[in-house]
Amino acid sequence: MRTAPEVLLLLVVLTDFAVLGTTRLSTCIRAVAVQGLLLGLLPLAFAQHVSLHAGALAVGTVALKALILPSFLFWAIREAAVRREVEPVVGYIASLLLGAVALALAFAIAARLPLPESQQELLVPVSLATVMIGFIVLTSRRKALTQVVGYLLLENGIYLFGLTRTESVPFLLELGVLLDVFVGVFIMGIVVFHINREFDSIDSAHLAELTD
Repeated sequence: MRTAPEVLLLLVVLTDFAVLGTTRLSTCIRAVAVQGLLLGLLPLAFAQHVSLHAGALAVGTVALKALILPSFLFWAIREAAVRREVEPVVGYIASLLLGAVALALAFAIAARLPLPESQQELLVPVSLATVMIGFIVLTSRRKALTQVVGYLLLENGIYLFGLTRTESVPFLLELGVLLDVFVGVFIMGIVVFHINREFDSIDSAHLAELTD
């Protein structure tokens, strides 16, 4: 019988593949929002007892990753009047295959890492897989908004890896990481609107044509 952390981590993997396999930006954003909720629940699931640290981290993560950032991205797709990723650099079937390879590679790498025996066995491979899948989305999609989603997946993977040391990492450092994510997505949103205003498109290929 699987434990709650294992179920949550398996659901994280499913949201990774949901992003890889869909053309609709709204579905991508919903998948990232669900993943943010799952990431918020994980500190509580891992904790032997609910502490102020774990509770604050869970609340902050859910607020930022499941509510604030998805709301910002939904507003962005409405303003940019874009709904789908039409011509990705890598097709969706190929992306799913790359995601499967990334998942297998993540488990192979994690098996060679010197991890504590008490460490949740799925946490590191799922974190590595999420980082790699985020990088796949970031590099294989043309729409800037989809690339923002890839950036969020990549950061979510880093966040997952950070949960291996939740008790030893100061809370202020974790808060700083969450704020960095917010600032990064905010800046990328500005770039998205600049592209859309200048070219009536959010294809990131137009970045090379932007001037002062």
